[in-house]
Amino acid sequence: MLDAKSTAARPGHAPSDHPNVTTPKIGVLVANLGTPDNYDYWSMRRYLGEFLSDRRVIDYSPWLWQPLLQLVILSKRPFTSGEAYKSIWNHAAGESPLMTITKAQTAALAASMQDRYGDQVIVDYCMRYGNPSTRSKVRAMVEAGCRKILFFPLYPQYAGATSATANDAFFAALAQEKWQPTVRTVDPYFQHPLYIEALAQSIETAYAKLERKPDILCCSYHGVPERYLREGDPYHCQCQKTTRLLRERLGWDESQIKTTFQSKFGPEEWLKPYTVEEVARLASEDGKKSIAICAPAFSADCIETLEEINEEIRESFEHAGGEQFTYIPCLNDDPAHIRALSAVIEENLAGWLE
Repeated sequence: MLDAKSTAARPGHAPSDHPNVTTPKIGVLVANLGTPDNYDYWSMRRYLGEFLSDRRVIDYSPWLWQPLLQLVILSKRPFTSGEAYKSIWNHAAGESPLMTITKAQTAALAASMQDRYGDQVIVDYCMRYGNPSTRSKVRAMVEAGCRKILFFPLYPQYAGATSATANDAFFAALAQEKWQPTVRTVDPYFQHPLYIEALAQSIETAYAKLERKPDILCCSYHGVPERYLREGDPYHCQCQKTTRLLRERLGWDESQIKTTFQSKFGPEEWLKPYTVEEVARLASEDGKKSIAICAPAFSADCIETLEEINEEIRESFEHAGGEQFTYIPCLNDDPAHIRALSAVIEENLAGWLE
């Protein structure tokens, strides 16, 4: 989406064989987790192999982890994960919903930056795993004349397994550049007023469409091992603060909203309560027969929301006696979300533009 106009010319007073130099631009590169190219076995294996080999995601010793991953997990998991992706795939576009939504977000942000800064700013997207790679988009931005790049991982809350590994890939890409641009990375925006406002508006809109108001709202965040919290990762605290700020904005008491965590993987204890277990407990023990779930840690709907929440977690709730399950979509390219992301970008571009 490098659609901003760029020109290249030989600098004045330079020798005739001097390479052309492009007009300096500023790049805004947004990054999301990633997506397989397709849901067939080999596409899934390539994607899962890259994802699960990241030491930020799975930090066990490679001597122990890689044989298990390559010989056991990647022999079976691509089939089950492929079926899950197939159930939510955007067949018309030939891509995952995450890719479709990220493209729409990028187009909306590019339009917002064009309105604000004209052709001075180029907006594009990359994926930490799969395509388009961070390396390819950094290279494209440099070739387009970006002498400054703002790198924006689309994770409201910071975690080593999300924000940090995205930054790792970005700096690794910069290491390949002969002439490195000046760069900034965006802080987590878990408490930004416009982000909280966008979340609140999405919940109010969803509730207004329901005949029966849910007994409780679960804010389901992607989980990480409990050990990460003890090792200094701020993710758990930032998730809790997002929920608190959302509750305060909605004017609710603590009984109406709850923080839970999903997507547990491996033998370790992860952050609790686990969403899949908690929704069943709410239905069977607390008598909460009508619940709603939102996913504030995800900037775009993906396999963890469309398949895990809206299928697996819904099933757990209903099997425990739940009657009304409402999934509130991620903020995606909702105008309120784009306004929030645009504000974060503008704040981080301060001093780089007039």
